[in-house]
Amino acid sequence: MPSICHEVDYEIIGNSMQLVEVELDPQETVIAEAGAMSYMEQDISFEAKMGDGSEPESGFFGKLLGAGKRVLTGESLFMTHFSNEGHTKRKVAFAAPNPGTILAIDLSEHGNELVCQKDSFLAAALGTQVSMTFNRKLGAGFFGGEGFILQSLKGDGMAFIHAGGTLIKKELKGETLRVDTGCLVGFTPGIDYDIQRAGSLKSMFLGGEGLFLATLSGHGTVWLQSLPFSRMADRILAQAPSTIHSEKG
Repeated sequence: MPSICHEVDYEIIGNSMQLVEVELDPQETVIAEAGAMSYMEQDISFEAKMGDGSEPESGFFGKLLGAGKRVLTGESLFMTHFSNEGHTKRKVAFAAPNPGTILAIDLSEHGNELVCQKDSFLAAALGTQVSMTFNRKLGAGFFGGEGFILQSLKGDGMAFIHAGGTLIKKELKGETLRVDTGCLVGFTPGIDYDIQRAGSLKSMFLGGEGLFLATLSGHGTVWLQSLPFSRMADRILAQAPSTIHSEKG
């Protein structure tokens, strides 16, 4: 079966504040979230488009439907397409929005699909289908925080996602793993995902571990992050000094 995605080369640069540098052959394209680009060489053109470009024949209304789902989940209506219009290899680089690790995934080695947190997608080879997916159990999902809304990446090329803090890889062989919903980065096909209440009511409200946990079970790979951006932001706000304004008069 011929490849449906462009075959891009890449290099991940840095340690705790990483970026990925993607090398494009002439006429190759990579798609990315709006605002992710750090720098690009000459001959690289870029254009904001509605949709990921995986199904160019879908028409305006098909693209609008897919983009509308992204808007409902807080993502941008458009994705940026970077193409090499020259006659030699050129590079374009993308950086994660917060300190952490960039993970390069060859989708062809993971069942041509990866499910990830909605904010973790960074970039991918053209031909990758980027769509939103929702937890089946809506009752728990509405209270599950970050873990409710997920992205599905489908294709046979390279995709790049980012994790906050340290990236942890877990291989499940029938076991069950319970995770703070914000600490989940992504997982491969074969993993069953659910959101469950975090123990008793006392533990939920006094334990400090959140009200719900993501439960992952089955056979496949799970990637976790040690420091979700939401947790880091909460700690920064908690330590920020308060300013008291008083009126004189």
